[in-house]
Amino acid sequence: MIERLVLAVALDTNVLAYAQGVERVAEDLPKIDQSRRLMRRFLDSEVRVTIAIQALAELHNVLVTRRRLSPSRAATAVRGWISRADVAPSSQATLGAALDLAADHALPIFDALILAAAVEGRCDLLLSEDFQDGFAWRGVVVTNPFGPAPDRRLARVMATGA
Repeated sequence: MIERLVLAVALDTNVLAYAQGVERVAEDLPKIDQSRRLMRRFLDSEVRVTIAIQALAELHNVLVTRRRLSPSRAATAVRGWISRADVAPSSQATLGAALDLAADHALPIFDALILAAAVEGRCDLLLSEDFQDGFAWRGVVVTNPFGPAPDRRLARVMATGA
């Protein structure tokens, strides 16, 4: 019997926010639709989803400040993500790696923390529109799921569900 390979993806805050319907400008509507399609596809496939504590905290803030949800409703939404994904905690080692990453590649520390958590979570991909598409660090490749050419592994999941 041939075992299917499981793809492990980490989600950046922007992907989560779009999936929650956060719209800043009209051009965000296709991203909202794409994020929701991705989440449905992930739930129906062998994709393992990981979300960093940092991304969940940022999502809460976005839901309260941009969607104008009460802190209680935002917390309920965040808890929903926690129940559907692996949560990558932020440890001292994660922070140390993020500090190095931020210094070596001139990244904002909060983005570096999310990528470092994806590495610790043994992810293959980090879905984000905040990094340079194709940026790779310690085995994790960043891909923009809204770009014209997402990573081939993500494209395969979207095309086949495998």
